[in-house]
This record gives sequence, structure tokens and C-alpha cells, in this order.
Amino acid sequence: MIIDTDVERYLHELQRSTDPVLLEMEALARERRFPIIGPLVGRMCETLARAISALRIFEMGSGYGYSTYWFARAVGEGGEVVHTDGSLENSTQARGFLGRAGLAGRVRFLVGDARRLIEAETGVFDVVFCDIDKEGYPEALDLARAKLRKGGLLITDNVLWSGRVARPDPDETTRAIQAYNAAAFSAPDLASIIVPLRDGVGVHLKL
Repeated sequence: MIIDTDVERYLHELQRSTDPVLLEMEALARERRFPIIGPLVGRMCETLARAISALRIFEMGSGYGYSTYWFARAVGEGGEVVHTDGSLENSTQARGFLGRAGLAGRVRFLVGDARRLIEAETGVFDVVFCDIDKEGYPEALDLARAKLRKGGLLITDNVLWSGRVARPDPDETTRAIQAYNAAAFSAPDLASIIVPLRDGVGVHLKL
């Protein structure tokens, strides 16, 4: 565990989800053992996006829309979140969840490789969220930096990888996350921190 169990329980009790749609998405994640960022990281993502008045957000890896829900709340009715996933089934399910939550009008849904999709986008984004296959993290870092406005945020999930990044003899996936972290912290155009919440969240400010 990255956070003390009692502390994590306290945080969940303090920030419990109440929206029926969100609760359904969380129940589905438990049932399918599908990885989602969870309510603690979700709330942090929304708060960070609101703090910089984000109106345009690109998600690299969105699953069935759990993280999209939080970002869509942040951008408001005039903003847009780009939801991407390699699975048409996940994308379709996300449309359903976000539609029932009253947020689908703030979301553009794309199916395919998030790395190629962000390359094809024009203009810059206020926030890029990264949660793709971990072996793709080093490439995703460069792609995201190129699409972020100054003062924008790159937010990346799973950067502590259940603590495996700090242990000897890392596997290929762990090495990719280590490479991402090292590159982000040495990048001259980023101010970076890692928040040890859930599985570790990288927050990188574009200078």
C-alpha cells in the first residue's frame, strides 16, 4: 500500500461518491477488476483542472469514462474533454454513462491509439491526462508536452506502480514508468511532482 490503510479509508469516507452514475461506474470496476482512477484521484483531477480554468482536455486512455466524468465536470458547459480508448465497447459504454450523468455534451469520443490521436489534434490543451499502456508512457510524455499550453498540466496515473518503481530488478513495464518519471523530472519545460495517492499520480506543469 502506498498510503496507510486507515488514512486511505478515512479519505474515502470523507470524499465518498454520491452520484448514482458514478457509483455504478465504481461498482462495475470492482465487478470486472477494471482499473479506474477512483474517487480520490478523480476529485484531485477535477480540482487541478478547475484551478487552471481548463476548457480543453485530452485524455490518453479513458476506459469507459470514469476519469472523463471528473474532467467533464471541471470544464463546464463551454468546455470539451476528448475521450480516447482503443475499444469501441468502452467508448460506447462511456457515452452511455456520461449521457446519463448529463455530461456527454462536453465530451468528444475517439476510438484508436491515443498516441496517434493526440498527434492528429490541432491547437493546444489545458490538460493532458495519461493512462495508457505503461510501455507507452515515455512516448506519451513527449507527445503530451508538445500539445500542452504554457501553464497547462500533464497528469499521469500509476507512476509509482504499486511501489515497484522503487524496487530492484524491475520488469519491462516498470522500467518504462521509471523512464517516464526520470524524463519528466529532468525536462526543462516541466515543473513536476508525484502525489503518492492511490497508485501514484504525476503532476507536471508546462513552463
